[in-house]
Amino acid sequence: MAEGQSWAADAVIYQVYPRSFADGDGDGIGDLPGILERFDHFTDLGVDAIWLSPFYPSPGNDAGYDISDYRDVDPVFGTLADFDALIARAHAAGVRVIVDLVPNHTSAAHPWFQEALRAEAGDPARDMYVFRTGRDGGEAPPNNWTSVFGGPAWTRVEGSDDWYLHLFDPTQPDLNWENPAVREAFEGILRFWLDRGVDGFRVDVAHGLIKAEGLPDHLPAGEGDGALAASPTAASPFFDQDGVHDVYRAWRTVLDGYPGERILVAEAWVEPLSRLFSYVRADEMDQAFNFTFLMAGIDPVSLHRAVDETFAAAAEVGASPTWVMSNHDTVRHASRFGLPTPPPHQRGIGPADPQPDQARGRRLAAAMALVELGLPGSAYVYQGDELGLPEHTQLSADERRDPVFARSGGAELGRDGARTPYPWSGTDDHLGFGTRADAQTWLPQPESHRGLARDVQRTDADSQLGLYTELIALRRARGIGRGAFAWHALDDPGAGLLAFTSATATGAVLVLANLTAVPRALTELPAGEILAASHPDAISEGVLSADSAVWIALE
Repeated sequence: MAEGQSWAADAVIYQVYPRSFADGDGDGIGDLPGILERFDHFTDLGVDAIWLSPFYPSPGNDAGYDISDYRDVDPVFGTLADFDALIARAHAAGVRVIVDLVPNHTSAAHPWFQEALRAEAGDPARDMYVFRTGRDGGEAPPNNWTSVFGGPAWTRVEGSDDWYLHLFDPTQPDLNWENPAVREAFEGILRFWLDRGVDGFRVDVAHGLIKAEGLPDHLPAGEGDGALAASPTAASPFFDQDGVHDVYRAWRTVLDGYPGERILVAEAWVEPLSRLFSYVRADEMDQAFNFTFLMAGIDPVSLHRAVDETFAAAAEVGASPTWVMSNHDTVRHASRFGLPTPPPHQRGIGPADPQPDQARGRRLAAAMALVELGLPGSAYVYQGDELGLPEHTQLSADERRDPVFARSGGAELGRDGARTPYPWSGTDDHLGFGTRADAQTWLPQPESHRGLARDVQRTDADSQLGLYTELIALRRARGIGRGAFAWHALDDPGAGLLAFTSATATGAVLVLANLTAVPRALTELPAGEILAASHPDAISEGVLSADSAVWIALE
């Protein structure tokens, strides 16, 4: 963690997906005025910061991650004045604001790319992106790289033998980060938003940007020299290249030139954790999303290993760990936890797939909230986690908007099921999202969200919302996020039990979680006050219920 960035070390950071949070103008799409109108939700919940997914001008081919102007607000989301008002409201309430930054690629509609298409080879405008002459006289792509969204990672320029690279959708051309002009442009973009008061940036595809010299073919798994084989992502010629760290060292210098504590957060699907934490060395970023923890699900052995490896890797670079269970790119964990096996698709669950046990998934989501928020470090909460929202699994092909669905030919259902509009009211039109009665929300809302709406849960002290509010308040009051971590003698991951302590200035807090469907009798349960429980009957007479967790203040 960079010097002076202490606020983030134990922060609870809430991810806002703007188009699905609250609709301020009734058109079916969430916006900045809607977020401002509903701002009390963040202060009521007690979070330290909000992270805004993209709100920039964009054709919307990848829900805003295809940006056509990095220095403005898309009219569908409002104006720069709306953004400034949101920053002012947040800072007045003591809430920090982190914004998304997408540096690996732009939209094909970005003026830079349009100029690059018009330019000839060797023109500086063309050098802003990755263009190469195709193989076989221009008829075949320059190499065998495939898109993360499916299909080839190259598209041929019409009437030319040249092809351009897009690791995602063809409407998202990759920038050429070997070009100093690209680096200079993004440092200017950082300053633009820092000048407006943002407290940091979540960096999309942070492990991208730099590609292997010569753009070699992607070798099959297991091939290559020992250095590459040591890391699955380092073996990729387009991910986790060592040169990417020079970019973030330069960005660190930019952020450190501003008053206050500004942070960089890496979204980097990088393995092993030692590679991931290389992004958060003292002169680079402050945090990196812990997808190893997310992917461990509810498997106690995998979780135990992920926690051990996380603390070890973080200690190597002097960084704080992070914990996350869901985001806009993953199946909601309340549904994932209700499946007997991991989701049948990397992204999304559909009507034809095995359907989650929603009741068990919600119980386990509540139990895992005590695990995540009980761990020292920073915790990320995706909007709807605090309601225990399940995935929308009944979307039809016509209703899907994620390019993953189309690019994969339907083999992957996409991420729409985790992105549906937030349910504010169990009785109002569109569940209180704010959309006019005669309009439609950009994605349909599942009926299962009606009984989980915020207004319904606010009147129920035993609801998931009540639990999150209680846990976040206790976490702050007790200093749990900064405590010294240790496994407890009751820890038995092989039998489905996790037990650890966070030692704080006010005394240690014991976290006990039974992640199995069978109650667990606890021998030698230490004496102490039950601070919080995942449900009212979680523990009784030394027996921890199935799919349950508790916090105990040790005497």
